[in-house]
Amino acid sequence: MRRGGGHVGNTPYLSAMKQILIIGASGAIGTALAETYQNKGWQCAGLSRKAQGLDFTQEQTIADAMATVTGPFDTIVVATGALTLGGVVPEKTIKAATAQTMAAQMLVNAIGPALILGRIGAFLPRDRPARVAVLSARVGSIGDNRLGGWISYRAAKAALNQILRTSAIELARSHPQLSCFALHPGTVDTPLTRPFSAKYDARPPSEAAARLHDVIEARGAHETGQFFDQNGRIVPW
Repeated sequence: MRRGGGHVGNTPYLSAMKQILIIGASGAIGTALAETYQNKGWQCAGLSRKAQGLDFTQEQTIADAMATVTGPFDTIVVATGALTLGGVVPEKTIKAATAQTMAAQMLVNAIGPALILGRIGAFLPRDRPARVAVLSARVGSIGDNRLGGWISYRAAKAALNQILRTSAIELARSHPQLSCFALHPGTVDTPLTRPFSAKYDARPPSEAAARLHDVIEARGAHETGQFFDQNGRIVPW
C-alpha cells in the first residue's frame, strides 16, 4: 500500500476522492469493505498483518504500520478481531475460563484497538465530517446477554465498547464533526465463524460489507459514541 493511500487494484489516485483507511484489510470483512468502497469511487488504504506486519500482540508494530499511511481519511474502519485464538474455542461456561485465554482475548479484541484509537486523531480531518467505525460484536453487549457462555470473548468485546465510548468523547473535543462508533457486523460467513454460525443467518462478506457501508456512511456527529448493528439499529451496552 502506497503511503498516503496511493491506489488499490486499478483505482488511480485522485485527490478529490474520498479516502478510507481499513485496519485489518486482509481479513474477510476488511477485504470486502475495501472492494465495496472502491466500487463506490473511494480511495482505499489498508493496514494488515499480511502487508505491514500489524500484530496486536506486538505494540511497536502498531506504530510502525500506521507510519506507512497519511491522512486525512474521511472514514476509518477498524475491522480486526478474533473469536478463536491459539485453537481455543469460546467457553461454554465460566468454569472453562483460564487466565491465559482471557488475557489473549483482551489483547487482540480490546487492547489492540485501544492503541489504534489512541493514534487515530492525527489521521482525521478537523474541518469536515468524518467517521470511525470499530467492529465489535453483539455478544459484547451486557444488556443483551441472555445466553451466557463465551466468557473471554464477551468480556473483551464489552471492554472494547467501553474503550470506544471513551475515545468518542475525547475525540469529539478536537474533531467536532466526527462520528466514532462501535459496529456489530452481523454473522458473516468466513472460515473462522463457520463452525459457530450454522444456526444463524450468515451472510457472505460482500453482502455484509454492503450493509456496513450504508450504516457507516449514514452516521452523523450527533450519533458519536454509540453502538449500532448491521441494520443501523442501536445495540444496548
